[in-house]
Amino acid sequence: MSEGESSSQQRSGVGFSIRNPRDFWGGLVLMAVAILALWASRDLPGQRGFAFGPGTAPRLFAGVLAALGAAIAFVGLITDGPRIEKYKVRGPLLVIIAILSFAGMIRPLGLFISTFLAFFISILGSTEMRWIESIVAAVAVTVGCVLLFVYLLNLPFQLWPRF
Repeated sequence: MSEGESSSQQRSGVGFSIRNPRDFWGGLVLMAVAILALWASRDLPGQRGFAFGPGTAPRLFAGVLAALGAAIAFVGLITDGPRIEKYKVRGPLLVIIAILSFAGMIRPLGLFISTFLAFFISILGSTEMRWIESIVAAVAVTVGCVLLFVYLLNLPFQLWPRF
């Protein structure tokens, strides 16, 4: 037996390969989120008899999420799928900055200006942004937020800056 044949026989042992990395790792992340939800709801009382306790729904949803995550990860092992692409940080980072800036701007600038600016900051994370469409969408989201929160839900938001 030559050296090439013996080395190929040694490498062909029992093992598995991840055929669909996106599904496999996505399923594992869903299971990790479910475990985090179970841990976070550990101090909440559960169901007693037919009465739901405050911890019942989080545990039920975490169990369903864990089961779905396990199924998705299993599918990632048995089906072929695309590889994981390079992760881009710009979009999620600008969305987080928009959320934090909205929280900081809402009190001094009011709902109109802070919603418009936060939407605009978040849309800068997209590589497909067009100025006219972004302005129209920002105005529509701002008007929608004002109608929903101030007029339909009657929440006491300040609409404009106080001088």
